[in-house]
This record gives sequence, C-alpha cells and structure tokens, in this order.
Amino acid sequence: MSEIDTPTADGRPGAGAVLAASLSQSAQRRPGRRDLRPLRALWPLVRAHGGDAAFALVFLLLSTGSTLGLSVAVRVMVNQGMSSVPALVRTMALLTGVVIVLGLFTALRFYFVTKLGERVVADLRKTIYDHILTLDQAFFLKTRTGEVLSRMTTDLTIVESMLGSSVSIALRNSLMFIGSMALLIVITPRYTLLVVVLVPVLLGPMFYFGRRVRSRSVYAQDRFAEAVGYAGESLDALETVQGFGRERSVAARFGDAVEAAFGASLSRIRARSLMTVLALVLVWCGMAVIIFLAAKDTFVEHTVTPGVFFQFIILAIMAVSSMGQVGEMMGDVQKAAGAMERIEELLQAKPGIAAPALALTMPVPARGEIAFEHVTFAYPGRPDLAALRDFSLTVHPGERVALVGPSGAGKSTVLRLLLRFYDPQSGAVKIDGVDLQATDPAEARARIALVGQDAPLFSGSAWENLKFGRESATEAQMRAAADAAQASGFLDALPQGFDTPIGERAKTLSGGQRQRLAIARALVRDAPILLLDEATSALDAENERLVQHALETAMAGRTTLVIAHRLATVLKADRIVVMQDGHVVEEGVHADLVARGGLYARLARLQFGVEAA
Repeated sequence: MSEIDTPTADGRPGAGAVLAASLSQSAQRRPGRRDLRPLRALWPLVRAHGGDAAFALVFLLLSTGSTLGLSVAVRVMVNQGMSSVPALVRTMALLTGVVIVLGLFTALRFYFVTKLGERVVADLRKTIYDHILTLDQAFFLKTRTGEVLSRMTTDLTIVESMLGSSVSIALRNSLMFIGSMALLIVITPRYTLLVVVLVPVLLGPMFYFGRRVRSRSVYAQDRFAEAVGYAGESLDALETVQGFGRERSVAARFGDAVEAAFGASLSRIRARSLMTVLALVLVWCGMAVIIFLAAKDTFVEHTVTPGVFFQFIILAIMAVSSMGQVGEMMGDVQKAAGAMERIEELLQAKPGIAAPALALTMPVPARGEIAFEHVTFAYPGRPDLAALRDFSLTVHPGERVALVGPSGAGKSTVLRLLLRFYDPQSGAVKIDGVDLQATDPAEARARIALVGQDAPLFSGSAWENLKFGRESATEAQMRAAADAAQASGFLDALPQGFDTPIGERAKTLSGGQRQRLAIARALVRDAPILLLDEATSALDAENERLVQHALETAMAGRTTLVIAHRLATVLKADRIVVMQDGHVVEEGVHADLVARGGLYARLARLQFGVEAA
C-alpha cells in the first residue's frame, strides 16, 4: 500500500471511512439558534424564480380570501337563505361556487408553492456540490466526508419540507389570522378583543415548546448521522468485517447508535406531543368562553343575529386555530433554520487552494519540467511533524525519475504538492518554471495524469470512465488508450463491450483489470507529466509485463515521476531519488547506488531481493 492511500499520511480517512459521519464535534460547536436568520440565505434562490414566487403569493392570497368568503356565505345562508326553497337554492349555489373557487385556488397555490420549494432546493443542492468540489484537502481534514453528505441529504430534506409545506402553511395561516381579525373587527368589534387576548395566551407556550422541539431535533439529527455514518463505514469494509467474523459486534454497535438516535427522536416527539395537546386545550378553553358570550347575546338577549353569530364563530375559530398552527409550524421552521445553519457553514467554507486574483498563465507548449525548491511542508493535521524538510528536486522534460524510500519518507507528499492539493509552508513547487501558487490549480493539473496503486473508478461504463480522463476525447482515442494499457481484450469480452456497466467502483472487474482501465484513463488525458504511484503493484506477473510495455510507450516523451516498489520500474528510470525523513539522501542509477552500500542498497536487498543484489 502506498503512502497516498494510507489514512496516516495526512490524517484523512481512507476509502473505508468516506461515509463516517461522526457529527459529535459539529453538535458541540453548534449553538442552539432561536432566530430564523439562517433562512435568509434562501432568499437569493427564491428571487431567482420570481415568477413562480409571484404566482405562489397571488394564489396564496386568493385561496385565503376564498376561505374567508365561506364565512360570509354562511352568514347569508343563515340570515336569508332558509326562508324559502328558492332562497335556499341561491345560498347553496353561492356556497358551492365559493368552495369551487377555493378548491381551484388552493390547488394552484399548492402547485406553485411546491414547485418553488423543489426548485430552490434543487438549486441549493447543486450550489452546495459545486462549492464542495472547490474545497481543498485541508478542509476534509477537519470535516468528515460523511458530515458533508449528511448536510447535502438530511439537512436539505428538512429545508425542502419547510419550503414545500411548513412555510406555505405558516404564511396561509398568518394571512388567515389577519383576514379573520379584520372581518371580526368589522362585524363584532365587541368580541374581537377576546380573540386578541386569547392569541398571545396560545402563542406563548407554542413558541416555548417550539424551541424545545428544535433543539431536540438538531440533537436527533446528529445522532442519526452518527448511525448512518457508522453503517456506511462498516458496509464499505464489509469484507473485513466478515473476514474477522465481527458481524454481531458491528451490528450491535450500529444498533446502539440507532437506539441513541431513537432516544433523541423520542424526546422530540414528547415535546411535540405536549405542544399539540396544550394547543388544543388552550384553543378550546378560549373558544368556549367566546362562544358562550356570543351565544348568550344571540339566543338569550337577541342583540346579535344568528348569521352574525355563526360567522363570528367561524372567523374566531379560523383566527385562533390559524395562530395555533403557526405556532406549531414554528417548530418545523426552526428545525429548518438549524439545518440551514449547518448548510451555511458548508457554503461559507473557503478553499485554501485557489487561483490568485492575477493568476499567471502556464507557458505553451507545455514542457513538463518539475522543480521543488527548498520545500518544507507539514500536513495541517500534524504541523509539528514535517513531511518534507528543505526538499529540492528538479526533473527535466521527458526524464523518468523513480522515488524510493522507506514508508513515511515523503514520496507521496511530493505527488500531492505537485498536484497542489496542499501548499508548502516554505519554498516553491514549479511546473514549467511557474510557481503553482501563482497560477490557477486547474490549469496546472491539466498538465498532469495520475495513476495510483488503487486508482478509483466510477460506476457506469468503460467509455464513461475513459472519458473522465479527457472530456473531449474521441472514441478512437479512448480505444487506442485501452489498447496501449492492454485493457481492450477484457473490455471487449464483457456482455456489452465497452458499454457494459462495471458497477460501483468497478467491483465487477478484477484488481488487475481495474488497474489497467485506470492506466488507460490516464493515457487518454495525454498530459506532459505522468505520476505513477505503484501503478503496477496490483498486477500479476503476466499483467505487469503487459502494462510495463504499455507504460514504456506512455512514458516516451513525457516527464515521469514514479513511486517505485518494483525492480523493473527502478531499472528503467533515468534517475533514482532516494528519500528519507522528507529529504533526498541519495541520487543516481541502480548499479551505482547499490555499489555505494547506503540506504538504497539496503532497501534494494529488502524490497527487490536477490535479483537486485
């Protein structure tokens, strides 16, 4: 296993920990938020779809007005529509018309509000992913990939629910309350004060329990993410789990995480249930008092007409229940505010590796010259332990240089700095004479092709994986690369040839086949610099011989920097650079270095065996 794949090289999790979403640190550093300011970040996305937002608002107003119109229709029916059959027919027709209009406007409101919510969340999801792709490796030393995925899925689902239903319900009920109160003031100003007094009595407990629901929701989200993260980590290493017979132990640990998430959710459910029953009791008690007084004036003292009484009851119920629903929805909106706060943390993360304001242009044509000038570098996760110390190396265009050294010598760090995954603390890394910190990283990386020991492939077909190397590559160029990497034979033998889906991470292929396809992908890139990190170590002797021949063709005319653990690779290098403790200790060709009897001679005997000696 090379340094570039080990989790200890820079503190990053390996492939087995990609979905390890341990969010306890995030939970500790994230304070409980009582305001809704994080939701303001959604406004630019809503404004970008002003047409849908305008239609949603218009039909929201119309559906609310139609609902309030029902109370007027009921008043007319009670006062005038029951005296004769024709009058009853007219009032029933009026009620039917109001209901039809209400249904139409409600359907249109639902369509445009839901469409707007889905559109905003889709745009937000794309914005988040586009931003994540710009972040550097140092960001992922502090933030687990699983946590990022949790914010893109769980938190966005909460925001989507809020936009698609909670906000619509809250706005509709707020308008309903305003409209109901306005009509109440017009028809029965005497009783309106009672409703006004009842509203804060109802809203106070609602907001209190809403905050409790939100804090418990955030805690439940964190526990759920831990459970999902551990499941992802375990499934990614399923062969290891089964090989060690640890299925029950892993299942028990996952079960504990699920139970912790369930306990947190149960606490939220209790608070939500208490809030619901309290709302019902308070609404009924308040309405009972108002109904009693209104009924006394209507049926005992006859100071109010029955139509006004029924309209008042309907409007009072609308006003009070709408505020109750607003208070209940505040729990969902506050929950979405917490989720949006987590998303904002992600969107506000700034990449440490980025193009400067005045980026230098890389020279054309590319020469493929590499230079490390007195580079000192330590990974962010271990600043006191330098991976490279005053490291200097020049690789001339077209030269093949093999990096050899014990584990931890800094070989893979050289490749990472050349790809500008990190910037050195001092010194300069240059390609074709341009300091990488002074140019656009994408422009510099366009001149590099990388093949690692376990180069990841993607689900899809072989064509799609080859095209990943260079988007503009033609089918003929991709097939030529596959031929050169000795991959065409097994790819043509697949049921649908190059069009056959190769599964997630190409698990349907053998290790040697995956490596040859990865090499073909690098050849498609047609870059002047080729980086090989034990590119043939996963191959058997026959496949290695074929791929070595392919790499001979690929390296011709290209600058090649290779981490070598095989004698055949070392012997074909123009120069061998021996590294130890982050700096160069020996340089030369194989025979001279063996004759010196130094570190390389010792490594040659250990790694390459009798043949090297």
